[in-house]
Amino acid sequence: MARWCYRHRLVVLLLWVGTVFGVGFAGSAAGTDYANTFSLPNTDSTRAYDLMEKAFPQSAGDTDTVVWKVDEGSVRDESVRSRIEPALKEIGAMKGVGEVTSPYAADGAAQISENGRIAYAQVTFVEQANAVPKELVEDVVDTAQAAERDGLRVELGGQAITRTQEPPTGIAEMVGIVAAAVVLFLAFGSLFAMLLPLVVAIAALGTGLMATSLLSHVTDVPEVAPLLGSLIGLGVGIDYALFIVTRHRRGILRGMKPEESAVVALNTSGRAVLFAGGTVCIALAGMLVMNMRFLDGVVIATSLTVVLSVLAAITLLPALLGLLGMRVLSRRQRRRLAATGPEPEHTSGLAARWSSYVQRSPRAVAGLALVVMLILALPVLSIRLGATDQGNHQESTTTRQAYDLLAEGFGPGFNGPLQVVVSEGDAQGLVSRIESTEGVAQVAAVPPANGVTLIQVVPTTSPQSEKTDQLIDRLRDDVIPASGAEAHVGGVTAVFKDFASVTGERLPYFVAAIISLGFLLLLVAFRSLVVPLTAALMNLIAAAASFGVLVAIFQWGWGTELIGIGKEGPITAFLPVIMLSLLFGLSMDYQVFLVSRMHEEWVHTKDNARAVRVGLAETSRVINCAALIMICVFSAFVLSGDMEGAMAGIGLAAAVALDAFILRTALVPAAMHLLGKSNWWLPDGLERRLPHLAVEPREEAVEEVPVADDGPASVVHGFVRDTDGEPVAGAAVTLLSRGGRQLDRVVSLADGSYIVSVPAPGTYLLSASASSYGTRAGQVVVGEGPLVYDVELAEGELDAVN
Repeated sequence: MARWCYRHRLVVLLLWVGTVFGVGFAGSAAGTDYANTFSLPNTDSTRAYDLMEKAFPQSAGDTDTVVWKVDEGSVRDESVRSRIEPALKEIGAMKGVGEVTSPYAADGAAQISENGRIAYAQVTFVEQANAVPKELVEDVVDTAQAAERDGLRVELGGQAITRTQEPPTGIAEMVGIVAAAVVLFLAFGSLFAMLLPLVVAIAALGTGLMATSLLSHVTDVPEVAPLLGSLIGLGVGIDYALFIVTRHRRGILRGMKPEESAVVALNTSGRAVLFAGGTVCIALAGMLVMNMRFLDGVVIATSLTVVLSVLAAITLLPALLGLLGMRVLSRRQRRRLAATGPEPEHTSGLAARWSSYVQRSPRAVAGLALVVMLILALPVLSIRLGATDQGNHQESTTTRQAYDLLAEGFGPGFNGPLQVVVSEGDAQGLVSRIESTEGVAQVAAVPPANGVTLIQVVPTTSPQSEKTDQLIDRLRDDVIPASGAEAHVGGVTAVFKDFASVTGERLPYFVAAIISLGFLLLLVAFRSLVVPLTAALMNLIAAAASFGVLVAIFQWGWGTELIGIGKEGPITAFLPVIMLSLLFGLSMDYQVFLVSRMHEEWVHTKDNARAVRVGLAETSRVINCAALIMICVFSAFVLSGDMEGAMAGIGLAAAVALDAFILRTALVPAAMHLLGKSNWWLPDGLERRLPHLAVEPREEAVEEVPVADDGPASVVHGFVRDTDGEPVAGAAVTLLSRGGRQLDRVVSLADGSYIVSVPAPGTYLLSASASSYGTRAGQVVVGEGPLVYDVELAEGELDAVN
């Protein structure tokens, strides 16, 4: 397929352009119909909601609040009323506003605080918050705040009002793309090569977001789903294309034609991308184990963008590579290739030196990395799940000011009242019991309807306080059962408490499901029990450390105002499930790309130390580059204006940084050095029963001669020398079959000469190593007669087997 896409590039490009614009036009025409369905089956808050919906059907509109405060006097003063009342009347007359309840009305006394200095009015729109025109909301804000004067503050709160504070749509994605472009340009040194991953990611992301908006009309998709889809889609889209483009460029630099290099890149890194994308989707689908309707839409949006990112990487990318040809290299690289010929197949520099250091000191590296991860994970022991609200907004926003004014005038619990819904029994007796309950500030019963009574309960503490959670438990476990009434506790605060409880109960099953699936995939891919076990343990360590960072920033408040994300509070209840899915999927990506190269080397040489050393040296740079891009993309979502988006962005950025720079670069290779050959142990019975799955097959040279079944024996002989041409005595020279079986092994003589026997003409692997030098290995093609092959060893150099 890669060759077909390369040769029919114009057809592929036209199909993608048509798809992007077609889905985009359909999505724009249809609009969105996102729905935040937080209710959970078989929970007390859901039963309360169901009863309320039948007995007290609410209007479809969103209700927001206008709050004002006077520094002196009372809000009842004529000087205050003369400014506020006309503004409220003007708001009530706006098209799209259904009703305005004023504290100056006959029954509005409860909307004025006890000291008379704070009051509020409720503005009910005819549509839900996401359907209210932004221009209308801005007119409401401007009209209300125009009534301000010295000594009179006016603030507004509510979901619709929050929309006026959001930054322009797409600013987070744009900042992430620009940051990724800078990293790609520094990595490639070529404008065209830099643009390739960006074009592929944007095409997949745009199609995915528009398709998600269309799906919102036929299934429940929460408002946060497109944001999370953008976050994961942009990250993996750029990274997947990066892995393939890097392999393609390396092939050209080593002498391959552009078309053959593209085919080989797609047949190797492209296969790894397919496998990696599949693991991400499986990890995301693990959220379905939680049985929460809210998460189903998140699974749809995120999985769709990942699938489209993989599809774009294996179809659109080879077409773009065909258009660019040799221009995928920088001008300097093209000139050097023309002047000096193909590059040698070895890895040197910082990556090689670090890889050698890890091999020499695995215990020190593993110990230090483990200590760092455990220290970062310590805050996770105090994690508290809950919900964010407008009290977590930045202090400069009008929604935060309104929240604080309401808390000041009517008590902290006013912003999150509880709703006790009574279907049977003595409602008035229950009201009396609730009034005398510790932690209750106010109680008010609404006249019954259809046999159901609604009791509004205002706690003495804020919605995010642990004491409010304790009050809910007290009402459910003690007060209501003692009254003999059939009642249920609902309201937004109770819903999120139930959400957090259910999440905590089901999270172990969810983690077990995605770890088990990941274990089975790696078991089949790498024919080892130890590698997938190591990966599972590393994923858990990375998850704990990233959540520790999340708790320190968002729950403890270390730097929240500094980075502009508002006040500290509990971690959003659904975030651990979403983050764990994304984290396990992304961690599996890096594990696949790292270990697949190690596994390839192990198959060739059966030398664990060399396999780990070469695998780390060859993949660490591209993994670190890919991680840096993801960190930029994820961190940019702090600018999204959404607290959940900011939490997910910072949490995933921290997770990727720790995973790539500490786990995959230090702890994993150090542990594999310590485990030795047991890394690749698999019981014979299991080996025979497992299906064979090639994650990243070894690149085969075009000019290779097949190994004959029989033929005249021959030899390979030559000299082992250092970079100065001096002979290297005592070097171990090993001849291996293409399957990694050792055929002959000798030690070079005093003059550096060696000779190894070859059973038959064909392609083999010749490896040479010496204690004070690096290792050099390469393929040799032996014909009917002896082959002369000299080997040059250099200090601190690792050879890459093609």
